[in-house]
Amino acid sequence: MPDGAQSPVAPAPGATILGHPRGLFTLFFTEMWERCSYYGMRALLILFMVDTIQKGGLGFGDKTAGAIYGLYCASVYLAALPGGWIADRLLGSQRSVWYGGMIIAAGHFTLAVPTVETFFLGLLLVVLGTGLLKPNISVIVGELYPEGGARRDAGFSIFYMGINLGALIGPLICSALGEKVNWHYGFAAAGVGMLFGLLQYKLTARHLGDAGRHPRRKDRRAGQGLDKGWYLVAAAVAGVLLMVVLGLTRVVSFNPVLLAGYATYVIVGLGAIYFAAMFAFARLDASERKRCVVLIILLIASAMFWSGFEQAGSSLNLFAERYTKRIYWLFGREFDIPAGWLQSVNPVFIVAFAPVFGALWVGLARRKLNPSIPAKFAFGLVLLGLGFLVMAGASALVLSKGQVWPTWLILTYLFHTFGELCLSPVGLSAVTKLAPQRFVSQMMGLWFLATAMGNLIAGLAAGKVTESVEQMPGQFLRIVLITVATGLVLLVLSRPIKRLIGDIR
Repeated sequence: MPDGAQSPVAPAPGATILGHPRGLFTLFFTEMWERCSYYGMRALLILFMVDTIQKGGLGFGDKTAGAIYGLYCASVYLAALPGGWIADRLLGSQRSVWYGGMIIAAGHFTLAVPTVETFFLGLLLVVLGTGLLKPNISVIVGELYPEGGARRDAGFSIFYMGINLGALIGPLICSALGEKVNWHYGFAAAGVGMLFGLLQYKLTARHLGDAGRHPRRKDRRAGQGLDKGWYLVAAAVAGVLLMVVLGLTRVVSFNPVLLAGYATYVIVGLGAIYFAAMFAFARLDASERKRCVVLIILLIASAMFWSGFEQAGSSLNLFAERYTKRIYWLFGREFDIPAGWLQSVNPVFIVAFAPVFGALWVGLARRKLNPSIPAKFAFGLVLLGLGFLVMAGASALVLSKGQVWPTWLILTYLFHTFGELCLSPVGLSAVTKLAPQRFVSQMMGLWFLATAMGNLIAGLAAGKVTESVEQMPGQFLRIVLITVATGLVLLVLSRPIKRLIGDIR
């Protein structure tokens, strides 16, 4: 066995539930509570930032709040890269999930303290904790099924249901407390949710067996002291702490809008440098080069999709709060629906329609009509554009009527969910199929890099969309034109792109 390699993962001990290892349900509920806390807090985030100081908010303008929102969401995805490295090299996935969950909970409770300084510190802690937990909990799911195959796919499907169940519950709880009682109660509720996840994880972790227990790579020899990787971690933490101290003491001031703009250039630069190095030094054969070209096209399309889709928590959330009728009479009493409750619509649609789309692709494949990978990406972009076309109509009505029914947002989320189901699972699968096998993990990191890019653009765009009611229909139409045009171009090019892919389906 090569130096530093780990022995094969042993199956988790104990009985099964529904034919799956009991450890799967440990991870199901851990992820459910983590996503409950994440999406619950996210439903409040931009609403809290733009609310007036007199009402307990931060009083930020839409552009500043949108930029901070985009930086936060992008950082969550970027943090998954070092988080995966730490688990692989130093901690192992099980301990990374545990420590990550504790940091997330600390972040939410820090957000519950009503000061500007604790707000930014809390966001940073949630980002760091999510970077440790999110990628590594999925790794453990895979290691519960060392045999691979259809049972592993079914296990991930069950796990995915936990994600969406948490995303459904979180906004309902946190928005009810945050919007109707006190913003900081909503943030604290997110922390309580993460504590529930940690408690059940600790009580049932024995069912995970050796899956994810040990690091996959070790460079230090026995008796030679601390792994040098810890020195890199310590240096990175020291750098982050220095920036935090400088920012909180206002020795250095940060402009969120400029920072988000510069970050987009950095992400684009990183992607360009990586692929340039791949083509120059990775010794790719002809077919690998062609598939890497396809991956570049798909990553650009992915970033564009997420730049629209991720406005659910920013511009569309602000639209729900400002321009959507949410007061109804029920049993003789006035009932004001929190704006954040509409954030639960997407996970409801995901749970309802994910099996439908899965069956659709299988049925079309049997008839040899299954669309190609780039065609599915094109459909996703067009559906995203159609959702924003609905919003253009809704915002035009706002100009004349002041407010519109929530059915407009619900229909938008329906189109966006259909687009997500065309693009997101297909994209994850495409990366594993198209990437040179020796670079699959790195290419998956680039997928998350593209997602981070989309989140940054979504935050910047949100500030422009909601800045002026009069310009809102035009802003939504601009998004429609860009996304639909890109989708149609990709659809036209799908045949030559398919030739580059070869026999991969």
